[in-house]
This record gives sequence, C-alpha cells and structure tokens, in this order.
Amino acid sequence: MPSFTSKSLLTVLAGAASVAAHGHVSNVVINGDSYQGYDINSFPYMASPPIVVGWTASNTDNGFVAPDAFSSADIICHRNSANAKGHAVVKAGDKISIQWDTWPESHHGPVIDYLANCGTAGCETVDKTALEFFKIDEVGLIDGSAAPGKWGSDQLIENGNSWLVQIPSNIAPGFYVLRHEIIALHSANEANGAQNYPQCFNIQVTGTGTDKPAGVKGTALYTPNDAGILFNIYQSMTSYPVPGPALIKGAVNVAQARSAVARTATAITGLAGAPAATAAPATTTAAAAPAVTTTSAVVAVPTTTLVASTTKAVTVAPTTTTAAPAATKPAKGGCRGKSQKRRAARRAAAAAAAREAALARRHARDVAFLD
Repeated sequence: MPSFTSKSLLTVLAGAASVAAHGHVSNVVINGDSYQGYDINSFPYMASPPIVVGWTASNTDNGFVAPDAFSSADIICHRNSANAKGHAVVKAGDKISIQWDTWPESHHGPVIDYLANCGTAGCETVDKTALEFFKIDEVGLIDGSAAPGKWGSDQLIENGNSWLVQIPSNIAPGFYVLRHEIIALHSANEANGAQNYPQCFNIQVTGTGTDKPAGVKGTALYTPNDAGILFNIYQSMTSYPVPGPALIKGAVNVAQARSAVARTATAITGLAGAPAATAAPATTTAAAAPAVTTTSAVVAVPTTTLVASTTKAVTVAPTTTTAAPAATKPAKGGCRGKSQKRRAARRAAAAAAAREAALARRHARDVAFLD
C-alpha cells in the first residue's frame, strides 16, 4: 500500500497536470501565415520578450476567470492582460485559425468570438476597459441527447485543438481586438462554477465593408447568473443559451477545418500595412515597406497542418534591426571592459533570480489549487 507521502505526491502531480492541461492559444494562422501568440510558458520570464499579436496575461497556471470577476477588467482579455504591441492583417471575409496548445475533453462548453474597434490610433495603446465588443461567432451545444453533450469545445478538440472564425465581410476596415473565448461548464451547475478562458489578439481588417456594429464593454458581457453561465450539463438537453450579446448581422459560423501553415510571419507594429511573410523556419528580416517595423521573434512551426495537441511552439531569440555599435578601444588596463562584464553578470544573475522566484510562485499556486 502506498504511504501517505506517496499518495500526497501523486495528488500534487495530478493536480498540477490538471492545471497545466487547460491550455492557451499558441498562434493564429491567416491565409497560411502563422503569427505567434503570447507564450505564457516563457515570455513572462524574459527581460525583453518578442513582439507578438497576442495580448500579455498573467495566467501562467493556464487558469481561468471565474464569474465573480465578470465585472473586473480580467474578463476582457484574461488576468492582468496588457496590449499586444503588434498586429496581423486580415481581409474582411477571410478566416483566422486560432490554435490552442491543448484543451481538456472534460471542459465542455461554448466557443465564442468577438471584435472591438480600437479606433484610428490602433490597438497597441488602446484602453481595454473602453473597448466595446460585438459577437461574430458562437458555437454552443451541438448535441444534448446524452449528457454531458457535444459542444463547441469538443469540435475544437476534433479539429486539432484549433478554431476557425471568419471576419465578416461587411465589417469596415480598421484596427480591432479579436477576443476568442472558451467557457468551460463542467462545474457550472454550481454558483461561480463556470470557467472563462478569454484570449485576445490585435488585427488590422482591410476591405470595402462599411458596417461599424455597436458593442458591449467587456465587463458587461456576462453576469454570474446568466442562463448560459449557471447551467447544468449533466442532464439531457435540447438547447443552450450562449452567453453574451446576439451575433451581428453578417456573422457566419463556418464549417471547422484545419489550416495549413505555409510561412511564419512577424507581428506588424505601428499603423502601416503588412510586410511580406517569410518562409518557415526563417529569421526576421527588414520589411519591404519602409514604414513598417517588424521586431517580433520568429516562431518555429510545422509546414504541415496544425494537428499536434501536445507540442508547444518553440521560439527563438528575438532579432533586432539596429546595427551593432562600433567597437571602442577599452580604457587603459581594461577596466572598462571588466566593468561591463561585471554589470552583465549582475544582470544575468538578477534575471535568473527573477525566473526562479516566478517558478516558485507558480509551484505554490499549483499546490494551492489542490487545497
């Protein structure tokens, strides 16, 4: 018989695995171009993480936003989220494939997508609490004949942990935040039991559309007592009220399909158009259009369809476009060179200590999750 210590260790490991299994979006694919999302497994521990299209967030435990936080800013783009510093370009009417690294089968629930117009200044600096979201896609209950039913999340898993959403062709050109979300309902039969997993991305929509739909602020999308938030999936079901506002005119729920990755692409900064994408795997190069600055790291991605649910995107160190400074002659005795080395060593030690502290905090959260 295993000892109490062995049982406790197994419980801790199982709990940690459960936390890690929730998943997050690793990248988005637009017409074969793969743009990296915010990597919660590495970016929080970098002094200078690469510029990507995904918003930053502090959910390093792959955790969720609970209904009692629906009125807080955490529900907008996840916990302590901050603007992505880059964006991707997509034509109205085209589709975006949103790739999760994994999603647990037990976490049944709807998949929902929104857009919010950032205005002419772009999404890199917009106040997230001022964003007004309108719904462009939703898939809730697909088959409720046998509990717990088949849901949008199950369709996502069947599609290689990816979700295909179409940008409505009638949407006016501009800068938008794409808010993608899964709501897990496996504990939603109890108050505060639903689990929201929002993920945000900056996009620039092009085309000839003219519609500018009205939206709802992120903190007003849901309430804890909404019929689709407080819901029992462990029964025979004929319908499910997807939470949030109604779909806008022109919204289309497209047939789910996997998107092949042909190239890796760098996030675009500023208000200019898109540079040419580079073939995968590739290094960051200067953009063809001089007004565009591309500073994101390149993500190593497969050249086949995105089907792996257990592999994680691998990042390489971000490159810069600045020229290396001219070499200078060290001061007599080499003091300047030694001083620079000492400063570099101190910075490296501080960064290592910060990473260790972050990992320790993450471990503490995983253990606390089991209590």
